[in-house]
Amino acid sequence: MTSPLATIPAHDNRVPDDVDARLTGLLESLVARRGVHHANLAVTSGDGKQRWSAASGPAGAGDRPLRPDTPFFIASVTKRFIITLVLQAHERGEIEPAAPIGDYLPAETITGLHVLGGIDRTSAITVRHLASHTSGLPDYFEKRREGPSLREHLAAGRDVAWTFEDAMRIAREQQRPHFEPQDLAAARQKARYSDTGFQLLIRILETVTGRSFAELLTERILGPLGLTHTWLPGHRPQDPATVAPSPLHARQRRVELPSMIESSNDLFSTTGDLLTFQRALLDGELLGDARSLEALTERRNRLRDVPVLRYGLGTMFFKVGRLMSPGRRPVTLVGHSGVTGTWLFHCPELDLHLAGTVDQTRGQAIPFRFMARCLYAWRTFYREPSPRSRRSVIG
Repeated sequence: MTSPLATIPAHDNRVPDDVDARLTGLLESLVARRGVHHANLAVTSGDGKQRWSAASGPAGAGDRPLRPDTPFFIASVTKRFIITLVLQAHERGEIEPAAPIGDYLPAETITGLHVLGGIDRTSAITVRHLASHTSGLPDYFEKRREGPSLREHLAAGRDVAWTFEDAMRIAREQQRPHFEPQDLAAARQKARYSDTGFQLLIRILETVTGRSFAELLTERILGPLGLTHTWLPGHRPQDPATVAPSPLHARQRRVELPSMIESSNDLFSTTGDLLTFQRALLDGELLGDARSLEALTERRNRLRDVPVLRYGLGTMFFKVGRLMSPGRRPVTLVGHSGVTGTWLFHCPELDLHLAGTVDQTRGQAIPFRFMARCLYAWRTFYREPSPRSRRSVIG
């Protein structure tokens, strides 16, 4: 017998009753789908005057109630934090995006990572190649020559641990590059998603600053913004009263993946902290030079492995067309999603922010159609901002 749903709204929601009813219905319909156990959603206008968040999940005796402020594993949404640290490091003179990665990492770490046609092209890879997925490097998380991939382990709910060295070894020995490092001045560039590149970015950040990834996050993002409910697995949140994160599920089956989560270098956070981070980033609070913010979106290369998405620097673009939002002109979602069905996006045409999760090991495709439905519900009740009132930094 299926457990009834319990939907808990935030106490400070500020939207008309009709919007509340529409968003609540969308959230509950998502959770009622076969293969989704629970979900957490937050939506807020750019000025914060209209905001709504809620969590929905089974109300059975064995289920801990999910609340809007419950933390969750954000998976690759972490790439937005990583690219922020990279751009901050550039502004501090610690990293030059156009520099080859060999300027920052020892030869034993990177030699042989990109061998194509018998030629090692690793020396041609720059920091910007890594941040834009244009290096051609394989994704250590994906298919390999022998044995199941880490993605297959995740999908099946099998816990496994690895180190940075393991990730590099997989890319070097069990996979092959997809294409040569791209000419970043060319009008068209090949792009293919690679977690390997972002693990290298973390190592570069640690090398040039002499600080750990956790320390950099705390000193340069979490501390300044007061994100006390965001933390790196293996460490503790700044607020000791933070409740345990919501669990991952493989459809309706709960899975425990502590080693995989810690090995990934991806964060735990809440929808509230994520929206605070995103608004601060777009408002220029984390970067001192407007050109740094513009660099996130100055290029939009189509991802060869996910053709519906385009990619800038640590930034995804998803077009919400008329088929997803009937009767409305197309709009764009700019931000990032994660493999476990997480999302953090901004719609510049509506100046609307969305964050959430479904905590599913096969959840990567879920956020996009769901966010499109949320936008449609919102647009039904709110007039779109005029072109002059929209933010121009992203769009």
